[in-house]
Amino acid sequence: MEIVGIVIGVLVVLLVIFLWATYNGLVTLRNRVEEAWSDITVQLKRRLDLIPNLVESVKGYAKHESDVFTKVTEARANALNAQGVKETAEAENMFEGALKSLFAVAEAYPQLRASENFQQLQAELVDTEDKIQASRRFYNGGVRDLNTKIELFPNNIFAGMFGFKKKDFFELDEAEQEKADKPVDVKF
Repeated sequence: MEIVGIVIGVLVVLLVIFLWATYNGLVTLRNRVEEAWSDITVQLKRRLDLIPNLVESVKGYAKHESDVFTKVTEARANALNAQGVKETAEAENMFEGALKSLFAVAEAYPQLRASENFQQLQAELVDTEDKIQASRRFYNGGVRDLNTKIELFPNNIFAGMFGFKKKDFFELDEAEQEKADKPVDVKF
């Protein structure tokens, strides 16, 4: 009887240690994902803050392109108001499309491209795009790790009991994904 009690005691201790390690591992991964999402939102906000200055620079040279400016402004507002990963990804895809239109307008004005202010904005935008891409990779890596841990047996049993849920990846549409696989190249 004494050996059975010891074996049961050891099994209970091992189960407690396993639950403790599983819970702490899941909390750690969840916090990394939340930190990574915070990094993405900081960089997206930084890019969105650059856009009014960029639009104003282009407006000075291309006053008749009001439709493009309106689309960029609306897309920026949608991106600022987006909540959650999926909605933010959709808003960002729309915003990037509107931004491309603005870049196309800017290409038609050589004096604008030569402007020191515009070149500085361009450099900041390229830097921000690189940071967004790096933040997106870091976030998606964290989501992959968390989702894998949540799905693996026996973690999946305890993850559900502890209330851990899978997170969404921050994905681009297919055309944007192909572009993301290449170095950021903003030309004016």
